[in-house]
Amino acid sequence: MIDTSAFQGKRAAYYTLGCKLNFSETSTFGKMLQEMGVSTAQKGEQADICLINTCSVTEVADHKCRQAIHRMVRQHPGAFVVVTGCYAQLSAERVAQIEGVDLVLGSNEKAHLIQYLSEAWGRARNEEGGTGTTPYYIRKTKDITSFAPSCSRGNRTRYFLKVQDGCDYFCTYCTIPYARGFSRNPTIASLVKQAEETAQEGGREIVLTGVNIGDFGKTTGERFIDLVKALDEVEGISRYRISSLEPDLLSDELIAYCAESRAFMPHFHIPLQSGSDTVLKLMHRHYDAQLFADKISRIKALMPDAFIGVDVMVGCRGETPECFEETYEFLDRLDVTQLHVFPYSERPGTSALSIPYTVSDQDKKLRSKRLLDLSDRKTEAFYTRHIGQEAEVLFEKAPRGKAMHGFTKNYIRVELPAKVAKPELDNQLVMVRLGELTADKQAMKVIYK
Repeated sequence: MIDTSAFQGKRAAYYTLGCKLNFSETSTFGKMLQEMGVSTAQKGEQADICLINTCSVTEVADHKCRQAIHRMVRQHPGAFVVVTGCYAQLSAERVAQIEGVDLVLGSNEKAHLIQYLSEAWGRARNEEGGTGTTPYYIRKTKDITSFAPSCSRGNRTRYFLKVQDGCDYFCTYCTIPYARGFSRNPTIASLVKQAEETAQEGGREIVLTGVNIGDFGKTTGERFIDLVKALDEVEGISRYRISSLEPDLLSDELIAYCAESRAFMPHFHIPLQSGSDTVLKLMHRHYDAQLFADKISRIKALMPDAFIGVDVMVGCRGETPECFEETYEFLDRLDVTQLHVFPYSERPGTSALSIPYTVSDQDKKLRSKRLLDLSDRKTEAFYTRHIGQEAEVLFEKAPRGKAMHGFTKNYIRVELPAKVAKPELDNQLVMVRLGELTADKQAMKVIYK
């Protein structure tokens, strides 16, 4: 039994870097601490506990993590500082050496955050028991077996339901399997229960998150399509979105089901990484460009207005100018909506480092710019096709005096002027007519009905 009395009345500050999964987990950590009597420190308030949930997807991410830790230590002098997440798992000793850090938790240990925090807090406050060193708890990849449940909203309208963690793919450029362990998941029944609890709290939309969620079932012997069908039956949840699906795990059965589903939206996010088969082989991806194109065609045949986001990595080892041109031309032909472009970052310990051909930082920037320009054109064309159409929008809370935003079923971002926006529209599904694009072309104006 953990004694929570020492935490009553304390304040905590949180900082999250990286993916939606990290934000979901941080929100859950906040709820756990709140149940112990810890409130969230407001802007300008000094925190007693600081929790930084880190990312390590790129070298830049590592740098941002170190900056965030130093900043939190400066802003909250004397606070008990906990660092967890992927960077903590991969670089625990370096994190532990940062002045002001009190506890470092790896991917396995963060599932037991409260237990480790309570133990370390007690040692730190015990004058005779203190060691003067930062404890860190990290297990090897093969020993990361715990699953930390998470279904949290944070400050957003949408809830994020963690359905899976870890990855077995070991792509040559990626450290995620080392940071988060092998693929694992909870049961369908437990996830349905969390969705039902979300509905009881008033949640309308849930985003399914994970590292490789199409691989759902490794732990329980269940199938992702069966999870989708079970969640679709939960009363009160109006919308589901699938955060990211590997193309080789995006089955025709799943596409067909989503096309007829009550609540799964016509919105897909699919990592491509490269449109060159040469590069895909070097990456050890599990598909070729033709399979990817076939999946896009299948989606569009059944859901012509589906929003399709695509991850693309530029400048990876082995991506010659010819290979990049293959990628550009492939994406130019593809009927997708938006590109999420990432420059390749070398990660220590990955097998990609053995590939001899490298791309300069300048060429990475030029390639990224070309693909981002292509993305802007595709998104603008997609939005423009919907001008004048009616659409159902789920609105999100806006700061006082600011425009209100929301999303259509197919993930078009809309903007309602501040003079028309009303607080009671928050978390409500409203029919609108879509107008012109906003000046920055990041949303569509709406005529509120």
